[in-house]
Amino acid sequence: MRPLIREIDYRSPVELFTPWRDAPCAALLDGAGGDRGTDDYAYVAVEPFSVVAAQGDAVYIDGRRVETDPFTTLAGALAPHRIETVPGLPPFQGGAVGLLGYELGRHLERLPDPWPDDLGAPDLWIGLYDVVVAFDKRARRAFIVSTGLPEHDPARRRQRAATRAEAVAERIAGHGCAPRPAPGPHADWTAEVDGPTYEARVQAALALIRAGDIYQANLSQRFHAPLPDGLQPLDLFRRLQVRLAAPFGAYLALGGEAWLASASPERFLRLSADGAVETRPIKGTRPRAADPAEDAALAAELMASAKDRAENLMIVDLLRNDLSRICVPGSVTVPRLCTHERFAAVHHLVSEVRGRLAPGRGPIDLLRAAFPGGSVTGAPKIRAMEVIHALEVARRGPYCGAVAWIGFDGAMDSSIVIRSLTVARGRVWAQAGGGIVADSDPLAEYHESLVKVRPLLEVLGGIPVSAPVPAEARP
Repeated sequence: MRPLIREIDYRSPVELFTPWRDAPCAALLDGAGGDRGTDDYAYVAVEPFSVVAAQGDAVYIDGRRVETDPFTTLAGALAPHRIETVPGLPPFQGGAVGLLGYELGRHLERLPDPWPDDLGAPDLWIGLYDVVVAFDKRARRAFIVSTGLPEHDPARRRQRAATRAEAVAERIAGHGCAPRPAPGPHADWTAEVDGPTYEARVQAALALIRAGDIYQANLSQRFHAPLPDGLQPLDLFRRLQVRLAAPFGAYLALGGEAWLASASPERFLRLSADGAVETRPIKGTRPRAADPAEDAALAAELMASAKDRAENLMIVDLLRNDLSRICVPGSVTVPRLCTHERFAAVHHLVSEVRGRLAPGRGPIDLLRAAFPGGSVTGAPKIRAMEVIHALEVARRGPYCGAVAWIGFDGAMDSSIVIRSLTVARGRVWAQAGGGIVADSDPLAEYHESLVKVRPLLEVLGGIPVSAPVPAEARP
């Protein structure tokens, strides 16, 4: 059965989302910045009919604790619900939307227990949405898409679809345009480690690489600041949109106690309804420059860097292995290797790995095979994650996890949670890092992490009070 489709007047997705800005389980997926990611389409998903959540060893469906692991629970929640999508519309027409936090990896592999929870964000928060507002941003058209689920009786399902679509349309009609976010208020950031401490962590990783224990480890550092009075989490997302113009923008209300604002440049896993798989790992970074000649020189330097290319190749090999576990033998290919892409604040090296999902497999099987993304762990993956746990000494939470939509038709798209802000317990958290390989220079790695995090810190108008960004790291 196909969803009910109701076209509405086009407005910007973030403006149309405003009536639900205080809802505890609302999601906005809205990318920008070129022919990549979700920039052609955007989605507003509100009022889920079911929520799957996890924190530590506890897994819940609609607040009721269950005994299965998060991935099995999510697969079971999705299994009864199927739709036939309407051609010619944005591809996500109802399904699951939400966060898979980095620590979910311990449910897939034997890993050390996570560090104590100082963030207050769930490890998993996924809503099942029977109605979404879908935007075709190029055509400037918007649609309320209502599936009528979880009803399965055809007559009752049609009635529910119509009723839910009307309720969403009325809510939209009753709200005007959202005001532009005002400048300020600002906050001072605190860096959890200083430069020498971060460099010492890099040295420790290098010692393990030279000993043959690992090939690469992705190390990061955290920054935090108080959430200023009067500033809403959605305001942070809107500032990120302006500052970074990233292809994978996401704003998630994680139960009303935590929020994620993400402007990620990196696709994690995309799966079409007919089984085509794609992942696009990023490894290799240079800052952008205002002067065109200097900017071009930085891009050329990145393309010529043997270190950055090696870093990217290692992760491509890791992802080829991950996809080979779940794809038709011989179907995994690398159509793009170490290509240069420009983003608002940085240059990146980006590769592309594709495959064909094996018969009988679905999106949750794909997540099980590849989560967390190899570009944010290292190689070999499990040992690299053990090294990360030993050296970072704090949980990552949403950072380096994934934001995903999973359609009721079996399709999926997801991004790696980088260039993101987590809001919880009255504080804002930012995190950034990079891949450490044999020829990494500790000081250069520290500077690279600052290049990546600086646009996030500028959202609140500050720089770290305990670790100023050096001039050579400024884009």
